[in-house]
Amino acid sequence: MQHLMEDPTFWVAIAFVIAVAIVWKPFSKMVLGGLDGRSERIANELDEARRLREEAQELLASYERKQREAEKEAEGIIAAAREEAERLAKRAAADLEGQVARRRQMALDRIGQAETDAVRDVRAAAVDLALKATRKLLDEKISEKEQANMVEEAIGEIGKRLH
Repeated sequence: MQHLMEDPTFWVAIAFVIAVAIVWKPFSKMVLGGLDGRSERIANELDEARRLREEAQELLASYERKQREAEKEAEGIIAAAREEAERLAKRAAADLEGQVARRRQMALDRIGQAETDAVRDVRAAAVDLALKATRKLLDEKISEKEQANMVEEAIGEIGKRLH
């Protein structure tokens, strides 16, 4: 052992070990502190990433829910529009049917009036023809005095028949 104490290599080795021990403590703290800080930053970043992922999932679920609600609302609007269109179509059909019935009745009324007018015109023509024929016969066969008596009788009968 004496020999080791006199050997300068031994003392250089011990000085080296002491220097390494002196330097090691702050250096290890610095290295370990840096590693701890880095691992803490990574852990914080992972936590932040998890939080952001959860927020994104919540946001996605919210948008999906809103989309489903919007689709349901759109379906409701479409159903209401279809019902309104059917109701309007039924009303239009009923209105058209009413118009057709009114026009048909108006046409029938016009036809009836035309028939009445035609019958009246035919009767008037028949009366005129009968009067002309009667006048001609009377002129040819009856005297003026007899004609005057007959006219007065006819006028009297017309008055009775009209009342």
